[in-house]
Amino acid sequence: MRDDFRPDSDIDVLVEFEPDHEPGLFQYSTMEQELEAIMGRKVDLVERESVEDSENYIRRQHVLKSPEPVYVAG
Repeated sequence: MRDDFRPDSDIDVLVEFEPDHEPGLFQYSTMEQELEAIMGRKVDLVERESVEDSENYIRRQHVLKSPEPVYVAG
């Protein structure tokens, strides 16, 4: 957990989907809501590919150097 994590902080969840299992908008929203119910706070799903493609070098470096694996399928 980061030093700047506060009681009102949201949780950003970095996700990566199999190419043939890309969720639609409804499924994506449902996943966020289910995680919010489990974690008791706002959750933002962030796709790894969108971070890797980001033109914002600082954001890209910060996000990609700090993930903590929770579940890995396969």
